[in-house]
Amino acid sequence: MKGIHHLGLSVSNLEESCKFFCKTLGWREVRRVEEYPAVFVTNEAVMFTLWQTSSEANAFDRRNNVGLHHVALLVESEEELLLIYEKLKLATGVSIEFAPEFLREGPAKHMICYDPSGIRIELIWVPE
Repeated sequence: MKGIHHLGLSVSNLEESCKFFCKTLGWREVRRVEEYPAVFVTNEAVMFTLWQTSSEANAFDRRNNVGLHHVALLVESEEELLLIYEKLKLATGVSIEFAPEFLREGPAKHMICYDPSGIRIELIWVPE
């Protein structure tokens, strides 16, 4: 295997989750499949498919459900991590689990937030 082609995420609010990735994180929309509905988004390194759930869907509980615990996205610099954190603080429907901090003893830093559909996302910077 060469790697992951894309990651499919079930979301409760397709438009808000799409806005989170495209407007807040700076990704771009690749295409839509209206009959599902689904939206494909990318940052040119990673592609996610955001799949709309039914209105009866339950929110994922990372401690009690089998499935995606979180997705970790690598950022280029500590400055970018801090800039994204500031954007996330202002973003509608986004909650922050914790602000940028050292990962264990450092020097890597990370933070965790939840997109508007409740997907747990880690943003991490690892110095070279």
